[in-house]
Amino acid sequence: MLAVAEAVAKVVSGFSRLPAEQVGIADAAGRVLAEDVAARTTQPPADVSAMDGYAVRAADVTAVPTALRRIGESAAGAGFAGTVGAGEAARIFTGAPVPAGADAIVIQEDTETDGDTVVVREVPTPGRWIRRAGLDFAAGDVLLRAGQVLSPRHIGLAAAMNVPWLMVRRRPRVAIVATGNEVVMPGDPLGPDQIVSSNSLAVAATVTALGGTAENLGIARDDAESLRALVEGARGADLLVTIGGASVGDYDLVGQVLGDKGLDLGFYKVAMRPGKPLIFGRLGETAVLGLPGNPVSVGVTSLVFLKPAMQVMLGTDAEDGAPATAVLGRDLAANDQRQDYLRARLSRDGGGDMVATPFEAQDSSMLALFAAADCLVVRPPHAPPAKAGERVEVLTL
Repeated sequence: MLAVAEAVAKVVSGFSRLPAEQVGIADAAGRVLAEDVAARTTQPPADVSAMDGYAVRAADVTAVPTALRRIGESAAGAGFAGTVGAGEAARIFTGAPVPAGADAIVIQEDTETDGDTVVVREVPTPGRWIRRAGLDFAAGDVLLRAGQVLSPRHIGLAAAMNVPWLMVRRRPRVAIVATGNEVVMPGDPLGPDQIVSSNSLAVAATVTALGGTAENLGIARDDAESLRALVEGARGADLLVTIGGASVGDYDLVGQVLGDKGLDLGFYKVAMRPGKPLIFGRLGETAVLGLPGNPVSVGVTSLVFLKPAMQVMLGTDAEDGAPATAVLGRDLAANDQRQDYLRARLSRDGGGDMVATPFEAQDSSMLALFAAADCLVVRPPHAPPAKAGERVEVLTL
């Protein structure tokens, strides 16, 4: 069996970044930037007021109260074209351009008015309540970097940068084929000895959450012809994910059928729990990832193998730094030769440390516990017994 790290390396090396495509900014949320983005404007474009009040010359108000003559008004989108001279003030509103000659803002709460006379009752500081031109950014500043997953905040920033179009990575197209006579889709009638299929929907949701496009091709029955027919629908996909049928039973046909179609097998079987029966290879231009059939095995192998493959295709595969760790919440026995991924809850201890407490039951068919888990505690092969309070590596869910 292949070690997990070696298997992940083989999977990652089987993919490359997808080409870029241009989308309107309104359609860019959740997409991955393919190139750096520079501001096309300066923000704010001129000195503007941060408050409602009066634009004045600080030199005119060295003592209070001081009376000034109101000579005009500056509003957002309608600035005052004149110049504030000695003994003068201009009414100003938040976001409005600061008139020429003025170098301070007196907020309106610190003034009184009588016709065109403004009485200032607080000595202003030069520059006070003025947002200088370029305070946020200047034209040419690179503010968004390639590889960034665009959140609503980034969309707002790009809009403020006056960028209407963005170059983003094409979404990876992932075809999904489930297998097995025993599985039916949710809501369909359940026959004798049948169960509801959850894996293909979980994988599709994973692909979508990671930024790809999932194409659920259906459930192949346990015969070669049914599987061959569905696999044909994966032509042109960046990745074909099969679910189930990757082991060595009489009805585990994935390896056989794909082999007959010319699968270039990269590896089969990984020293991990759950998820040992796992296939990776290439069928023509399409990469193939054959996942096990148990629900938790599908979830774990999706995190360990499908996620990094998607990250490479989208260009979000930058080094994440040191692995996450947590304090172990209960004692664990020694591990065997397979890397173990234990479903666990996260909490905080009195000192604020994250504590990962693995569930007692770890069967790979128990989807309810997997959904209740916050993380996976990673146990390397042949790990010695571990005591509560030791630090362990975790993969957050």
